[in-house]
Amino acid sequence: MKKPKVSYRTVGRISLLGAALVALLALPAAFALTQPSKKAARIVARKTLLQNHRAVAAFTAKGGEAPRSGPARERYEDRAYPDVTVSQAQQQAAYLAFQSVARLPGGKRNNWQEIGPTSPVVPGVVTYTGRGTTNSGRVTALAVSPVCAEQNGDNSGSNDAQGSQCRLFVGAAGGGIWRADSPMSSNPNWHSSSAGLTSNAIGALIFDTSDPSGKTLYAGTGEPNSSADSEAGVGIYRSTDTGNSWSILPGTVNITYDRSIGAIAVDPTNSNHIYFGTAIGIHGGASVGGGAVLTSNPFLAGVYESTDGGATFALALAVSPSLFDGDIFEITLDPSDPATVYVATLSGGVWRRSRRLDGDTKFHQILAANGAGDRSDIALTTKGGHTRIYATFGGGASPANLWRADNADQSAAVLRASRTVSTPGGWKNLTSSVRGQPGFASYNYCDGQCWYDMFVATPPGQPDTVWIGGAMVYGEIFTAHQPSNGRAVQRSTDAGVSFTDMTNDIQFPPLGMHPDQHAIAFSRTNPNIAFIGSDGGVVRTSGLYADFSSDCNTRGLSGVRLTQCRDWLKAIPTQIFSMNDGLATLQFQSLSVNPQNPVNDVMGGTQDNGTWAYDGKTGSWFESVGGDGGQSGVHPTNANIRFHTYFDAQIDVTFRGTEPLGWNWVADSFFIPPGDSEARAFYIPIIADPKVGGTIFAGLEHVWRTKNNGGGTQAYLELHCNEYFGDFTVQCGDWVPLGVPALTGTSFGSDKTGGYVVATERSPSNNNTLWTATRRGRLFISKNADAEPASSVAFTRLDTAAQPRRFISGVAIDSTNPNHAFVSFSGYNASTPSQPGHVFEVTYNAVTHVATWTNRSYNLGDLPITDVVRDDKTGDLYASNDFGVAQLSAGSTTWVPAAGSLPPVAVYGLTIDSNARVLYAATHGRGAWKLDLSK
Repeated sequence: MKKPKVSYRTVGRISLLGAALVALLALPAAFALTQPSKKAARIVARKTLLQNHRAVAAFTAKGGEAPRSGPARERYEDRAYPDVTVSQAQQQAAYLAFQSVARLPGGKRNNWQEIGPTSPVVPGVVTYTGRGTTNSGRVTALAVSPVCAEQNGDNSGSNDAQGSQCRLFVGAAGGGIWRADSPMSSNPNWHSSSAGLTSNAIGALIFDTSDPSGKTLYAGTGEPNSSADSEAGVGIYRSTDTGNSWSILPGTVNITYDRSIGAIAVDPTNSNHIYFGTAIGIHGGASVGGGAVLTSNPFLAGVYESTDGGATFALALAVSPSLFDGDIFEITLDPSDPATVYVATLSGGVWRRSRRLDGDTKFHQILAANGAGDRSDIALTTKGGHTRIYATFGGGASPANLWRADNADQSAAVLRASRTVSTPGGWKNLTSSVRGQPGFASYNYCDGQCWYDMFVATPPGQPDTVWIGGAMVYGEIFTAHQPSNGRAVQRSTDAGVSFTDMTNDIQFPPLGMHPDQHAIAFSRTNPNIAFIGSDGGVVRTSGLYADFSSDCNTRGLSGVRLTQCRDWLKAIPTQIFSMNDGLATLQFQSLSVNPQNPVNDVMGGTQDNGTWAYDGKTGSWFESVGGDGGQSGVHPTNANIRFHTYFDAQIDVTFRGTEPLGWNWVADSFFIPPGDSEARAFYIPIIADPKVGGTIFAGLEHVWRTKNNGGGTQAYLELHCNEYFGDFTVQCGDWVPLGVPALTGTSFGSDKTGGYVVATERSPSNNNTLWTATRRGRLFISKNADAEPASSVAFTRLDTAAQPRRFISGVAIDSTNPNHAFVSFSGYNASTPSQPGHVFEVTYNAVTHVATWTNRSYNLGDLPITDVVRDDKTGDLYASNDFGVAQLSAGSTTWVPAAGSLPPVAVYGLTIDSNARVLYAATHGRGAWKLDLSK
């Protein structure tokens, strides 16, 4: 098995803290703190230490393995458990089960309403530069139409004159495919282009250049980035009408289940000749995750080739015999000879097949990676009559580095040998680990996470220009003396020898790019204009560059760092344009409501785009705090008091509503003994007590409780623990574990052990009843959850061997009866045939301490459920899944679609307020949706 890949990233925590510097500097002098940069540096160092600890230990502490992909792998294991893989038959059965439900008459006469964000506003105080922007969900692929329409319009400062507008297509990690008809305009005119797709997880997009009409595209489903939530796909789709509709390539289905598509290539001389490359993928999700295993498929990851237009495919290249290695990230045909094929792989470096150059039809390695886990990428161009290759690899055995071969038109043996033996036109390592040398710019440019952040590209007709994209170099921007603008994206005009920093433009304050970069494409009419896709959506550069090196003189730099700064800033974009207004692809984990105003006051955490606040009166959203947004909650009577979480057990509390500067860190308890030793989900379960203000419950191996809003009064927390202004001279957080034994251990039995708590739910009808569940299928009730001391809290186990040994994904308590609840299970009946069922009614007898379980799954089939809620006004149940939301009316034995108009998308969490007659759905890639229950 390959070396595990760590996806716990410092992006969120440090992005937030970077904004602190901007905020502090923008404040009046009388309010500014002394030496803010030193204070922020202490905070960064402290939080980074905690993150690094969790990155290594989160899943190893209690029998797990270090994660390759955080919550995505958790979710896959949740689906597979007690098996370790999910079969194609199980996946197809789940899809067909929901389709069977979807064909029935809907439960509501009205439809789901998309509430956004469609204009996702990020205030300047939340960004690391201080300039406001807009964000959307993670973008994994970009494609520009080869045929451009003549249009007039606002070009928003670009130097594309009135005229050509080439449509831009975006592949979103969970939001499907989107098209911008006017990508050079201030209004790109985004609209979904996913009709016919059965998966919204997109990994690759490419136009078929053999079609002179420019209407044929290919889309690979399943994201290959091994990231926090890279989900597997269902094959490759083709559109012949410029993305208006899509149909599956039948030959791809069996090869690609449990896989993702990392690359597609089409022979420009023969549209029937198609290549694609597969990579590891993940399946499923819920608002609270758990666990981690790699997926498998009897078909090796590799390059597959078709000569019959996609009806059949055969394996052309596999660089690893393991089912868990050998991912393919790029397939490129030689621009001078499309019969010559180049491939970038995981662990195996760069490969080529060329009868012309090697005399056979085999693939040969032409550049070896440093070792296992190194991801590679390539870009091809022509220079001086020869094929030039830019190649990059790193992230596993080595830091990222950049190579160039000026004459690839020689044998594979010669090219491979030139890595260590100098050969004319052979490989040159352009990277240096020595600060001050030009090659230092490309050293470790994806900051140890190349498996997630990496691209290399060269614009058409500009062989000496090369762009690289990776991860933000945080140590160069969150410091007192900044030698760069972060170098998330860099551009070279001397063939990769030196680079300038594209991350910020020259505005004051600058508009900056997102810290995590994935994809790039260039304007057809001006190759200086780049479209760049990241965890924060899409941006466009102006195509013009300015010397901003004089700014280095104000940064307190000297020596090598001053020289480097001047080199990196001597040609940066005059302007960067956010293109995310209208691109509604945020990946929500969950949604919470203000109990005093549930229709108009909503919060929700999103993947790498923070926690958002929604005002239903205006329909507007804004990002209240950055980072990986998990769960959130609001005090039952004081809407100014709220909490949100990042990944891991990282928690902030505020006393200032959704004001960005109000958040206070209260999670030290979980990073010192005994909290640091407990396993926990990537996004932990956490709730505000619905009755007792100030009490919050969070789940690790114990349920943990605070009765003091996380750690103290407003004055105390804002003085010591504020994310921006706190001095952090005290322990921030006063959480204590409830009960003595962990709920996951053998004290409660020898079965269903391990894992961690995945649900914490309080009864709204009294002050002492708490329901909780574990990842391995245990269900508990406590009747003294408010007791003191915390160690006296007692739990009664309610499940038996008759209930599924699967992940419990949701618990909904009857608001009028604290001993009555509904429980949902993920996973497949096929994995526990003697314990079937996905939704159960559970009634606890407080006298006998035994629970009665009634299976309410009825016609759901073998459909894993991600969450369940109950409408206490009607008794109706709502259950979310990978494809939508189903409803079971009170007294009925038939599940039906909850309502119409919800696109086919994974719904990770449901939130209901029965009194307000509203149900919310948190989707993974299509934003937030609302259903009016009054009709």
